[in-house]
Formats: sequence, structure tokens, C-alpha cells
Amino acid sequence: MGEESSSPSSFLRGHWEGWKDFWSERLSFLDNYGKFIRREKPLPSWSSADVDEFIASDPVHGPVLKTARDATQFGLVGGAIGAVTTAGFAWKYSKSLHGAGLSFAAGAVFGWTFGQEAASHWYQLYRLDTMQAQVKFLEWWKNKTEGSN
Repeated sequence: MGEESSSPSSFLRGHWEGWKDFWSERLSFLDNYGKFIRREKPLPSWSSADVDEFIASDPVHGPVLKTARDATQFGLVGGAIGAVTTAGFAWKYSKSLHGAGLSFAAGAVFGWTFGQEAASHWYQLYRLDTMQAQVKFLEWWKNKTEGSN
């Protein structure tokens, strides 16, 4: 009788452990940012001038970060084009405000995704370690703002 009551618990616990392992493996990139995210006092905001200063000061990671920032423009343009065109088509053919609104949101997401994919190929981001450049910038910014630099 004791085994029956612990079986569902064991089954659920085993199932949860499997999912936890599955997602922790796929979201392992968050470990790189953990020391910057899980802080008692968050890092202060930075400006474009601060980023440009880092780009000029780091000959290895600076150009990679600049390339990643340039690639973001593709996503912004793609999102804007996708949002406007899909909302326009929805409005033209349905005259439904909520349909156009949903199409606007979906088009922005699809356009952003397509723009990021285009940027990845245009700038060959698959050859660069953009995450490492971002982490190096955050380390540099932390050191600069906390006076360790």
C-alpha cells in the first residue's frame, strides 16, 4: 500500500527530472549570462557610445560585437516590413481590425526571424562567436562601472 502511494510521486518526479534535463541542456547558453542576470544590484544601462568604446578597445571581440549589432538592423527592417505588409493584406481582404492586429504581430515576428536569418548569411554570423563577444562586453562593462578596470 505504501508503494502504490509513492509510485505516482516517483513517476512524476522521474518525468520532471527528464524534462528538467532536457530543457537545461537546451537553455545552457543562459549560464553564460547568469553572473550578469542574477545579481543583487543590476548593471547600469549603457549607451551606444559605451559599446563603441568597447569595440575600439577590444581588437578580438570588438569587431564581432559590431557585426552582431549591424546584423540587428536586418531584423528590425524585416520586422517592420513583415508587420506592415501582413497587416495591410489582412485589412485589405478582411476589413477586420482584430485580424489586422494579429497579422501585424505575427508579421513582425516572422519578418524579424527572416531578417535575422538573412543577416546571419549576409554577415556570416555562423562563423563568429557572437555570444562570447556579448559576454566579454558585459564583463568589460561590469569592470568599468564597478571601478575594477
